[in-house]
Amino acid sequence: MIVSTTETVAGHRTVATLGQVFGVVVRSRGIGGNIAAGLRSIVGGEIKEYTSLVEETRRHAIDRLIQNATLMGGNAVVMMRFDSGSIGETMNEVVAYGTAVIIEKDG
Repeated sequence: MIVSTTETVAGHRTVATLGQVFGVVVRSRGIGGNIAAGLRSIVGGEIKEYTSLVEETRRHAIDRLIQNATLMGGNAVVMMRFDSGSIGETMNEVVAYGTAVIIEKDG
């Protein structure tokens, strides 16, 4: 499945727009990760425990986005974006959203 942040996919034409599609994931770091991140924040710099949490959560959100687009009959998602936020002090929410479409190669 092609997932694009642009409105169109180069070399393809959109033959059907199926509608909005999204993938939502809420994750929490375990107590060990929170302690390690807390200690790391004292000295400053990148908090790798949280970076990896957000990267993994984004990948999972895209996977869910693709599953939903597939269920709708799409073979691509255009205008894909992320939104994220915190829930409480220990949870991170990531939403991947876009438009499910059917595309065909030009030519």
